[in-house]
Amino acid sequence: MKKLAVSDILPPRLYEPVRDDMRRRVMEIKRPRRISLGPIVTLVFENRSTLIFQIQEMLRAEHLDTQDKIQAEIDIYNELIPEPGQLSATLFVEITEQASIRPLLERMVGIDEHVTLRIGEHAVPAEFEPGRSEADRISSVQYIRFTLPPAAVAALRTPGTPLALQSDHPRYQFRTELGEETRQSLAADLA
Repeated sequence: MKKLAVSDILPPRLYEPVRDDMRRRVMEIKRPRRISLGPIVTLVFENRSTLIFQIQEMLRAEHLDTQDKIQAEIDIYNELIPEPGQLSATLFVEITEQASIRPLLERMVGIDEHVTLRIGEHAVPAEFEPGRSEADRISSVQYIRFTLPPAAVAALRTPGTPLALQSDHPRYQFRTELGEETRQSLAADLA
């Protein structure tokens, strides 16, 4: 997937008039790419469109409009662009009750060793970005990649291949079957 450049990003003054349309389009793109894995974990598989939208929203929220600040945001988000043969996702531990945040994040320590994308017969472990967990708790936002061997890439590109996301963490065991629309969307990332 091609890295993002300044030419991919609208200056904030040009973004505002098209924001609602872009938001609707990106929400439709995200629909098959947003996966609930149990009651508190959600993954969003990222692509160029989702990341451009995130940059646009960040620039808008932070009132960033100088070339160097825009480039700095692009550099940050380019780290999420997968390399060939990879899929990239943001994992969210979604906790709404303030009193539950710390205990749940403590309970989730080690999840970085227990998330797998299953593509047909292929089990592809998630590779979590380093530095987002501590010995006693994890960050509620994690950036992950799945590096697919060639046979898994071929399977993902094959219509009807079963697809699932799984956590076998001792304190968080869930599996979510993914549909054909998700398979098609993720396969397009590898084109």
